[in-house]
Amino acid sequence: MSSRPQIGYIDIRVFSHATEDIDKVLKAVSHILPKGLIENVAFKRTSLTGHHGNPIVLFEARVSDKDATQAVFEILAAGLRSLDKELLRGEMEQHLEKGNLYLRLDKQSAYLNEFRLSSIDPVHFKIHFTKQNLEDIMKICRNAGLVP
Repeated sequence: MSSRPQIGYIDIRVFSHATEDIDKVLKAVSHILPKGLIENVAFKRTSLTGHHGNPIVLFEARVSDKDATQAVFEILAAGLRSLDKELLRGEMEQHLEKGNLYLRLDKQSAYLNEFRLSSIDPVHFKIHFTKQNLEDIMKICRNAGLVP
């Protein structure tokens, strides 16, 4: 069991702006999820209003099934570019808080089935580890290939 990351759940959040096609936004997210999981994940849909009155839809979901969280984590680890893995390793403390690893992936790249870290209009991931200290989480991430 030590080879499997100890993840309690993964929260996913993504915004769909008025200029975006909701189906394409959800397709971007589906590229990060294991086959078949997108149909089984219940995304909560919240209608919001932007600064200039433009409509925004927030999609939120929690993946808590152990096999599904493992699969999502493995997809993230396998798909993230080497440069981003290096960046993440160097900035790991900035992405961690109370056992949670926060990642933001470029939504446009995810739509094209490429995973890149980005803070501009991203798909948000909150990966909650059962372990809380930096050393344990770094080891889990290194063993999974998320960081070198």
